[in-house]
Parts: sequence; structure tokens; C-alpha cells
Amino acid sequence: MLRNQVQELVEQAVIAGQADASLPAIEMPQVEIARPKQPEHGDYSTNIAMVTAAAIRKATESKPNPRQIAQAIVDHMPDDPLISAAEIAGPGFINLRLAEEWLQEQVAAIVAAGDEFGTIDQGAGQRWQVEHVSANPTGPIHYGGARNAVLGDTLANVLEAAGYEVQREFYVNDGGTQFRLFIETLYARYAQLLGRDEPIPADGYQGDYMLDYAQQIVEEAGDRFLRMPRDAALTELRPLGRALVLVSLEEELAGMGVRYDNWFSEQTLYDEGLIEQSLNYLQERGELVKRDGAVWFLASNYPKHEKDVVVIRSNGQPTYFAGDIAYHYDKFLRRHFDKVIDVWAVDHQGHVPRMNAMMQAFGLDPDRLVILMYDLVKLIEDGKEKKLSKRAGNIITIQEVVEQVGADALRFNLLTRGPESTIEFDMDLAVREAKENPVFYVQYSHARICSMLDKARKAGFAPAAEFDEMDHSVLALLSQPSELALIRKLLEMEEQIATAVEKLSPHNLTYYAMDVAKAFNSFYRDARVIDPDAPALSQARVYLSQATQVVLARTLGLLGITAPQEMWRDDVEIDE
Repeated sequence: MLRNQVQELVEQAVIAGQADASLPAIEMPQVEIARPKQPEHGDYSTNIAMVTAAAIRKATESKPNPRQIAQAIVDHMPDDPLISAAEIAGPGFINLRLAEEWLQEQVAAIVAAGDEFGTIDQGAGQRWQVEHVSANPTGPIHYGGARNAVLGDTLANVLEAAGYEVQREFYVNDGGTQFRLFIETLYARYAQLLGRDEPIPADGYQGDYMLDYAQQIVEEAGDRFLRMPRDAALTELRPLGRALVLVSLEEELAGMGVRYDNWFSEQTLYDEGLIEQSLNYLQERGELVKRDGAVWFLASNYPKHEKDVVVIRSNGQPTYFAGDIAYHYDKFLRRHFDKVIDVWAVDHQGHVPRMNAMMQAFGLDPDRLVILMYDLVKLIEDGKEKKLSKRAGNIITIQEVVEQVGADALRFNLLTRGPESTIEFDMDLAVREAKENPVFYVQYSHARICSMLDKARKAGFAPAAEFDEMDHSVLALLSQPSELALIRKLLEMEEQIATAVEKLSPHNLTYYAMDVAKAFNSFYRDARVIDPDAPALSQARVYLSQATQVVLARTLGLLGITAPQEMWRDDVEIDE
């Protein structure tokens, strides 16, 4: 990663300074590299001189001058084609500028990397799991679940780009009360379609989608389930009802570009004895106690949790938390994931401390389980919050929103804020074809580049298919401020991926996509890309445009958003 290369050069300068006694022979602090808030201060900056001065003061009780330390580091900076200047600023900051010649050559490197540009090897050898959505298999997913789906799916994309081996999992809650009510409702609707007056359970599911499921059962089985005892019919309906909903859920989620590697059934925790195994494991470690006829997990033994938690009720039935224990016992102690990210809605935050205690009771580092909480989504239409479904009458489904605004607009808008922030999703803006609509602005910019590259081919300025096919000599002509600014922005890709992984939130990529589009449109405004009177410069600018297309497509791909090659609109003004 570029930032790491800069860091290594500064570290070499520190080592060289100590070698000739320009710097004292003490254990030096970690070199930290940042980007200055003001671009005119350079490409990177480090406060190592001031941090080192503090360390020297503590070790020797002297009063070193940070600027003198900075000068010693600058004097020992290696002669490297990456850096053109190292400058001292303020009380001892060292500002570093990337060499123009090096920047120009990176256009070729980006084109050569293609779809793999920005990939880093941070997670090599580590197996992570991202479990997200995990709704009850009782019908369509409420639109609020779209944020869960998009967040988990995009985070998995980013982790893969950072070198992690990632499994995407949907936990199917098919072993509890809600699924039982779903099956009882399905049976009632099925019976009603065949003319029997069968009441829907008091807490059953009222949506019209239940009639759709029931009709499918009628078409497959006729009246077979009415010709057997009700309890037997309910038992046989369980796998059929589950399969119907999972097919529907998979299609619904695929419609917004979300896919899974594994659908884990809660029922398997019971069928395979995992609840008993996991509780026996905790019992052997002294983490359970019998009290008042129930079995309790001693969560109060661990920080951040004040109360013990029931895992087996006095009637002998396991609680929901017992299922959580068994599920994570399976994840960590049977499937051996290095890290697990569970994406949960913020209204479940009260359960987080007990999950932390569970990990410690397993004898595991609690940081290996991340509960990623996300806040609410408010749909805004015609300036008002949208609360009722036009079709189901009681919920707004993901499918309805996708049908109205499209999967790309939905994903982009749900990724513009960190998980902890509430999102107001303006559905009218999401479909507006104007630069004020961020997803349109980015996609239109990508399509504009594709259109321009097609014109360049016809004019004889072909983009390079391979690194070796590129005329590298023309890249030295890319010296205008808007050209160099665009190259610098493209080279942030690796750091953007690293930031998304560090924060476990990919929302920075939406802003990066907008920044790249803005930088390209500024370049396109300032530079005549195809100029028959300047063929070498035109070819260089075509290469730069091609590199920008690579980065925009890559960023949109990580976000799970399409990168269109055509968006025919002649009346849109997006130049900055």
C-alpha cells in the first residue's frame, strides 16, 4: 500500500539518523503517516519528529527541539523515485510530496491492475464470516432489513478486496415461536382457499403474501393436508413453508445484488444436538448454575454484564440465548472462523454484553466477535415519511422499494452513512437524473468515460489492453494540475479499502466514488482529451481516462452497484 511505502521510507530515515548519531539511540516511536487536511501541504505528513522529541525528553530529561529532529530525519530520507520533497512545517511536521514522474507512471499501473486495482493483502490467511439479515423465514423482508443486507454484503466485498477469506451467511430463524405461527397461518390460509373455515392464529401473519404462499401449496399438494390430522399437516408443512419463503427471500435479496454462501438453519441446532453440546461445554468450564428450577449462564462473572441469563427454562425448554450460544459455539469452536461479524439492528443492542460474556466463557478473545449495529432507515416520499405498504397493507418490503427506485439507488443511498447514523432515504431524489443525485452522478460519470473512450478509439487513440501495449513515454505529458489531482485521487483506492476494513463500515467508498467522479469531471472540463493537433497528449489523456474508468468501476463493484457504459442524456450538466 502506498501509505506503507511512505512509512517505510521515513522509518529508514530514522534508522539512518540513529546509525550516525544524528538521532539518539533510544527506542523510537511508531511512524504514523497521514494525509494533510490541506492538499497544498503535500501528499502525506508525519508528526514523528514531535513524538520522538517527547520520547527523548522522557528518556533523557533533556529538551530536544522537534524541528531539529525533523531536519535530521529529512536529511536522511532515502533517495527514492516515490518522493520528490520532504519539507518541515510548523512545530516539526514533515510534509512529503510524491514525485510527478512517479505519479504519471501510476496511470499505467492502474490500467494494468484492472479489476484487481486497490486489492491489499491485509487479511491473507484469515477466515472471517459476515452474518447478516437473518430474518425470520415468515415472509418478505421489511425495507429496514435492506440496510442490514447492503451493509453486510458490501462489507464482505471490501474484506475480500483486503485479502480475507469471507463467508456470507444467513441464519434462518426456523426453530422458534415466530416460525411456528407462520406455519399455522399458512395452514389456515391453505384451508381457507379450499373452502374450510380455519381461523388465523391470534398472533399470526395477516399480510396478503400468505395467500400467495398458500396458493402455491394448493397447486403442489391439492387437498392432501386437509385429509390428515391438523398436527400431522403442520409437521409436513414446515419444510414446504420454509422452502417457499427461502426461495422468495433469495430472489428478493438477489434483486438488490445480495448473495450468500450459506443458509444456516436454526433447527439444525436442535437436530444435531448443538444446544446440548455447547451448554455441556460451558457446564464443564463452570459457567452454568441451576437456580429456581432453571439453568443460568453466569454472565455476571464478566465485565459489562450485571445479570445472569437463563439458558434453560424451568420447563426444560432452551431460551433464545441458548440458541445464540449454540450457534456461535458452532461458528468458533467447530467451523473455526478467525472473526465473525454479526450485523444487527440497533434495537438489539441490549444483547451485546451477554454475547461478549459468552465469548469469554468460551475462553475466546471477545474481540473476535463483532456485533455491528445499524440504525433506522426512514423512507421519504413527496417530503413525507412513507409508512404503509401499497401492496401488503402492513409493511413496506425491500422488493417494493427496489421496484420504485432500483437496486443501485437503494444500495448507494443506504451506504452513504456509517451504521450508527439514522438514514433518511429520499426516494424522489434517488430516481432524479441530476448531479444532485449522487448515484446518478457517479454512474453518469462512468458512462461518460466509456463514451469518450469509444470516441477516442474511432479517432485513433486506443486505450491500452495490456500494460506492455501502453506508450509510457506520453505519460510524462500529464502535468496539468487537474491531471495530477486526478491521478492522486485514483491512488487513494487502497487506503479507502483499508479504511473501510478498519472501521468495518464501507460508507467512505460512496464518498470516494463521488470524489473520483468530481476529479474526472474537473479534468474533463479543463483538458481537451481528443485533440488531433496534439496526438501524444491526447493519447496520455485517454490512458488517464481509462485508469479513471477502472477505479470508478472497481469502486462501484465493491459497493455492489452497476457501472453502466451508456446513459444517454444530452441535457445533463455535471461538470464542476
